[in-house]
Amino acid sequence: MDSLELLLHPLRLRIMHAMSGGRRLTTSQLCALLPDASKATLYRHVSLLADHGLLEVEEERRVRGAVERRFRMSEAPIEEGTAAAAAVPPEGHRQLFAVIMATLIAEFNAYLDRPGAHPAEDAVGYRQRTIWLSPEEVADLTREMTDVVARRIANEPSPERNRYLLSTIFFPAEDSEKSKARG
Repeated sequence: MDSLELLLHPLRLRIMHAMSGGRRLTTSQLCALLPDASKATLYRHVSLLADHGLLEVEEERRVRGAVERRFRMSEAPIEEGTAAAAAVPPEGHRQLFAVIMATLIAEFNAYLDRPGAHPAEDAVGYRQRTIWLSPEEVADLTREMTDVVARRIANEPSPERNRYLLSTIFFPAEDSEKSKARG
């Protein structure tokens, strides 16, 4: 089973989201973060992710006769610009996008269901804009967005920081006259 196949499951993708940002968590801590998933199901999916190398054990210790493992993400499995992303066929992108959207909806619903959720105070935002860009402008925009996010992605967890989920979706909505002539 490859990274794409593993991530084509909403709970496994939510686990990876929960582990992102340099987090190192036990399965019990993941259970607390994903209370809508049963403990047995969560343990099974964490084990599957670890067995396939997407999560790795950072630490093991004995707790009341059992072994507690602290996990961390071992890699970003499918990230744009990587060989793994380039190898994904269009149908794989369609499936992964659907799972990511389902996961995003599940994460947003979990946020809204939390006691005290207040979208305006929490700076929740979701926008969709249409912009017209040349290939050079696409490259510039991608680089600029990457630079802006990269400055924050290295932030460590701390008591005054909240963990935010940032999702970007960017694709050509229609062909230009030039791309129609190429195709």
